[in-house]
Amino acid sequence: MKAFNIMLHSINDVKNFVNVVNRYDFDVDLTSGRYVVDAKSIMGIFSLDLSKPIKVEVHDDDCESFLENIKPFIVE
Repeated sequence: MKAFNIMLHSINDVKNFVNVVNRYDFDVDLTSGRYVVDAKSIMGIFSLDLSKPIKVEVHDDDCESFLENIKPFIVE
């Protein structure tokens, strides 16, 4: 499992992020505060506080191409 933070600044960011995540078969969870949602759910993402970084947990060890595709959203 890999974990890191992302920021989604706009509706287009959310849409693009969900489109990328849906290309992969493994599970990806987003955590904001005490809420955990499926990263493939656009409605779930909109229920989170998007003004703060969101923790991403990728449930697969072979996710290098996924990480490359979502690089614009990753924050330190």
